[in-house]
Amino acid sequence: MKNAKPSHPFQADSKTKEYSALARKVESIRKSLIDLETSSLIAISGVIPEQRESAHNLLHYIALRRHDLRPLQSRLSQLGLSSFGRSEAHVLASIDAVLAVLDRLCGVERAGLGADTTPSFMSGPRLLRHHTEVLLGPGSLERQVRIMVTMPSEAASNYSLIRDLLAQGMDCMRINCAHDDKDAWQNMIQHLRQAEREVGRTCRVHMDLAGPKLRTGPVEPGPAVVHIHPKRDAYGRMIAPAKVWLFDETSNLVPPLTADASLPVCPNWLKRLSIGDSIQFLDTAGRSRHLEVIKINKHAVWAQSANSAFVVPGTILQHLPLKHKLSSRVHETTVGNTPRPEGYILLQCDDILLLTPTLQLGVPAKLDKTGRVRYPAKIGCTLPEIVQDARIGDAIWFDDGKIGGVVEQNDAAGLLVRILHATPGGVKLRGDKGINLPDSQLRLPALTEQDRTDLQFVVEHADLVAMSFTSSAQDVIDLIKEIDRIGKRHPGIILKIETRSGFENLPDILLEAMRSSAACGVMIARGDLAVECGYQRLAEVQEEILWICEAAHVPVIWATQVLENLAKNGIPSRAEISDAALGNRAECVMLNKGEHILQALETLNGILCRMQNHQNKKNSMMRKLKLAQSFHSHS
Repeated sequence: MKNAKPSHPFQADSKTKEYSALARKVESIRKSLIDLETSSLIAISGVIPEQRESAHNLLHYIALRRHDLRPLQSRLSQLGLSSFGRSEAHVLASIDAVLAVLDRLCGVERAGLGADTTPSFMSGPRLLRHHTEVLLGPGSLERQVRIMVTMPSEAASNYSLIRDLLAQGMDCMRINCAHDDKDAWQNMIQHLRQAEREVGRTCRVHMDLAGPKLRTGPVEPGPAVVHIHPKRDAYGRMIAPAKVWLFDETSNLVPPLTADASLPVCPNWLKRLSIGDSIQFLDTAGRSRHLEVIKINKHAVWAQSANSAFVVPGTILQHLPLKHKLSSRVHETTVGNTPRPEGYILLQCDDILLLTPTLQLGVPAKLDKTGRVRYPAKIGCTLPEIVQDARIGDAIWFDDGKIGGVVEQNDAAGLLVRILHATPGGVKLRGDKGINLPDSQLRLPALTEQDRTDLQFVVEHADLVAMSFTSSAQDVIDLIKEIDRIGKRHPGIILKIETRSGFENLPDILLEAMRSSAACGVMIARGDLAVECGYQRLAEVQEEILWICEAAHVPVIWATQVLENLAKNGIPSRAEISDAALGNRAECVMLNKGEHILQALETLNGILCRMQNHQNKKNSMMRKLKLAQSFHSHS
């Protein structure tokens, strides 16, 4: 092989000029980092010593991201240098390392690089790991990402469920204070402590404060109509008759899940029924219908119907025995009270909805004889003060973004909303559904009175307390003050980012948390966040939160709708498997409750263990690939 020819002096000089120009650009960026750090000394003066490096690094990252680095990144990569794409945990060290190489290429030496107050390539990631272990407990060699599982109500009475979850890999047990009560929470925690002893694993207790959740008020229930309908095929032919459960109206029997319809009746009349007897009645449409008795139980009777029927309380049922004679007396009874179904308001595009500042029962729109709207549909809300804060033109969303509209009027009656987003055919809006006003500056309290009450229990029993709807640094101050006032102990703090203001104020929120000795983490509550910021922006928003938190060496919990189809229905979608794998970028992944939660936990555990061999934060971990090993050239 021939020796390479020396470069032309002009080419060498040209490259030196380019290296020098690149060095000046990087040096200018470095200066902006130091300038922001210097101008923010008062802002970070209260940060505790243990968090000082992280606070400086966060400021450096904020300054770095004020530049468009893309042209510089491209050229640095071509030279085989760091492009700052993985600088989050050690920003200044990354800048200085590139500057040092560029200086060598230029043949110069630079003094004054490096700083004692900022993390190095080694100490930055180490700080994040340390903060994660303090907050969430130790990880394992197989899986560094922790798994948090939300407890269903049944966990208060089902010890085996919690034991199985712990054995399957649960690292944090999440209790939502918006559900159940202190007795139930206490039982869940006692079950966990017992399971820890049995399984030989430890688990953190995480409790969410409900926060100022803005929800729709109750809706007037629907009519108490029982619909009896047999199963039919696509051509309307009956596949199976409807199974009707007639039961003693004085009992507390719960209708079986296999019943297509349930009717409470007089117990004495019920005792007269025998298999094969007929029960005749006129339904609400005036149609003659009958049921055939097919099974007798102690306090109930099974009957079947081949025809559809609508039955209401007071409907007269006539008993016709199998061996009925014309002279025989017909025994009658009336259907007792049946529960009224949950009410809803059907909303379509261009409909008008009045959101009232009361909890008066919501009602659908009232129409005149020509079908025109005489009075618009209306529904209340749980936080009446939001009516004062919303402005005309502000966007408003209901039920996790299923229904969207804009505020057209704001007065004493409430907010008049025009519906602009709904699926064809309309969407049913029910009570207790979330409301989001992403454009409005809502003056809601950081902690509700209920939160303050619940916090007494949480501080005494939980390892972690999560603050819902964290929107500002003042919210962090309020939470820490309240915990200090209770004074029993200081659990770790989880700041739930689920509003636009919480996202936009995240650096200030983190810097405020660094003033406290309490361990701190962030939860990306992707449900409300997607509605607040727009679904199309969710991917970049959650990325930015991950970057900012890594720069602050703050652990992140990846939450909301992770493997949701699997947990609820037992079958995962392909998209949610990929989403769960992305959770490996965080320090913890949260599963919500569901009938198949154990299967979801097992699946998530497997995904995270496998991904750990391929990905660490944004770093690709290049282990040997079987695909590469099995390749054989045929040339």
